[in-house]
Amino acid sequence: MNSNKVIYGLYDDDDKLLHATKKLVSRGFTVNEVYSPFPVHGLDTAMGLRYSRMAITSFIYGVIGAFLITLLMWYIMIEDWPMVIGGKPNFSYGQNLPAFIPVTFEATVFCAAHLMVITFLFRCGLYPGRGVFAGSKKYNPDPRTTDDKFLMEICDVDTKKIQKIEIIMKETGAVEIQIGDYKVKKRKKIISIKQYLKNNLSGIFKFLPKKKK
Repeated sequence: MNSNKVIYGLYDDDDKLLHATKKLVSRGFTVNEVYSPFPVHGLDTAMGLRYSRMAITSFIYGVIGAFLITLLMWYIMIEDWPMVIGGKPNFSYGQNLPAFIPVTFEATVFCAAHLMVITFLFRCGLYPGRGVFAGSKKYNPDPRTTDDKFLMEICDVDTKKIQKIEIIMKETGAVEIQIGDYKVKKRKKIISIKQYLKNNLSGIFKFLPKKKK
């Protein structure tokens, strides 16, 4: 049985939280998670988190959007139904490129922005139906973090190191410290798309009226 603990330190100021994170990391401890009502600038660097790869997805989605809209404009205006507008020839995409730049720009931004947000929501598990229909449990250990408090979580702590962490938290201005048993999270099994949809969307059908026999 795992005897290690999880420690929660509650702070009422983001500067104190950031200072505590830097101090704990410098002492060799790992801050696993921080719950806050708003993003704290510099916290990801202090925790040692790697740089987000969302910018890469944004670039890929932008290229896809630019390619698709270019293909669409070429087919509509050049290949399928070429039209002479204002006495300008419309039989070559290269000659009419300036007219297509605004539409290409808008489509690039549209695809990059919207698809990046969708990717972010799914990557963070914030897609519709996860909590309401799938019956997943709440994972925020303290609801006060949605108001004006900041919670630091340190998992899998050896019982011999608890006192050291408590001292650092108190020195950095923690208003509340809680210690609980650390539960090892089981690794999720790889399932098929059919099973995934069944697990996450099965609850939707409970709200539908049943047919009378």
